[in-house]
Amino acid sequence: MRRRDFEHVVAAAANVVGADDFVIIGSQAILGPYPDAPEVLLRSIEVDIYPASDPGAADAIDGALGDGSPFHRSYGYYGHGVGPETAKAPAGWQERLVRVEVPARMSSGRRPVAWCLEPHDLILSKCVAGRDRDWDFARDALAEGLVALDVLLERIDDLPVPADHRALVRRMLIAVGAR
Repeated sequence: MRRRDFEHVVAAAANVVGADDFVIIGSQAILGPYPDAPEVLLRSIEVDIYPASDPGAADAIDGALGDGSPFHRSYGYYGHGVGPETAKAPAGWQERLVRVEVPARMSSGRRPVAWCLEPHDLILSKCVAGRDRDWDFARDALAEGLVALDVLLERIDDLPVPADHRALVRRMLIAVGAR
C-alpha cells in the first residue's frame, strides 16, 4: 500500500460514514508519520480504521470498503473497520496520535483527518499481538531506524496486558533489536 492508497481509504470512509476524523491503528498507520515508508513495511493491503467520534460506525466502513467488497475488488486494498479496543497500545497512545490531513477528493468536498498511531505505540501494539508478521514488522521498523529500541522498552510497562505478557514482549524486543 502507498500513501495515496491510504488516503483513498480514509477519504472513502469519510464519504461512507459522513465523518471527518478517523483513527488508524494497524500497520499502515506507519504511513502517517512516514509517507514514504520503506517498502518492507508496506505489505499490508488494509487500513485498520474507525471514526474518532463514533467508533461503532466502523461496521459501515467494513461493509462498504472491507475485505471482498466492490471497493476492495476495484482497487486491491481495503478499509477494515475496527474499534479502539483493537489497539493494545501503551497508556497515553491517544495523546501521541500523528495527525495527517487527507486531501479533498474531486467527488467530495470533505477534508478528512487521519489520526495515526505514533510509530513506537504502533510497534508495541503489534508486539502484543505477537504474530510472526508482527515481529517481522517490529524488526524491520527498528532496522530502518523508524523507531528506537530504548523508547519501545520504556513504554512496555504501560501496555494494557498482564505482566507475564509484558515480560515476553520485552524479551522478544531485546532479541529482535539485537539482530
